[in-house]
Order: sequence, then C-alpha cells, then structure tokens
Amino acid sequence: MMARTIPFSRNPQAARARHSKTLLLPLPRAEADKLSLQVHIALDAMRRGQGNVSAAQTLCQVMIVTGLLAEVGYGCATFEQMQRAEQVLSAAFDRGRDTGTWLLDDEGFEEFATILATYDGQLRRAPLAAIANASEKLKRFRAGESFAEINRKRV
Repeated sequence: MMARTIPFSRNPQAARARHSKTLLLPLPRAEADKLSLQVHIALDAMRRGQGNVSAAQTLCQVMIVTGLLAEVGYGCATFEQMQRAEQVLSAAFDRGRDTGTWLLDDEGFEEFATILATYDGQLRRAPLAAIANASEKLKRFRAGESFAEINRKRV
C-alpha cells in the first residue's frame, strides 16, 4: 500500500494563510547556516589578506542587512558601530583597489566579527518577513536609492 500525501486545499486563501505563517517563522536552520558560512568564509579571507572585491562586498552587504534588522528590533547594532565598520571597509576597498591586497587589520576583523555574531543571531531569530524586507531594502540601495527614499516607501 502506498502512503497518501496530505491533501492541501488549492484554495487561494489557504495558500495565502500558509505563506503568511511561513513569513512569521525564522529561516530554516540549514539555510541560516549556509548563509552564515558564506559570510564567515569572506571574513576569514579578509583577515588572512586573501580576500577579494567579492569578499569585501559580502561583508558590506551583511553590515547593511545587520543594521537594518537591528533597526527593527532584531539584534543590537549601534550607529557608531556601523560607522566604524563602514570606515574599515572603505579602507579595505581603497587598499584592495590600489594594491591588490584585500584585507582587514586586527581591529577591522574584530569589528566585523562582532557584526557577524549579531547577523548569525538575526538569521536564527528574525522572522523570514523581516529578513526578506531587509534584503529588499539592500537590493534597492544597491540599485541607487538612498536609505531616506527606501525608508519612506513601504516594502
């Protein structure tokens, strides 16, 4: 005898309800771990002076998403912390562009290790809707919108 699948209603309202419930849950642990691992690899490469523009961009994106999620109550990140991290990355981008060496000094590494610890916690606790919203804001920022414009619009 073959096992029967659970019949899900094809009703659009039921589908929307399931989707809404999913958005209230955190990312599945395996997906959160996969995202986290990519970022930790980028940080390690930058610490060892073996980074590249892609690793620096990854850290930049995570810094922004971490700040956006903290802004809406998931994790703690201060404006000053984000400013210091931005300065660290700006110096890394300048050094990488000018010399071909993509790295973070010890202080820069510690700054980003703290941000990544916050990001890891956010991935495990923040609902998928909050992560998706922060990711959409990052996408719009990368497309050229200012954060002031992004925050005025609902995502």
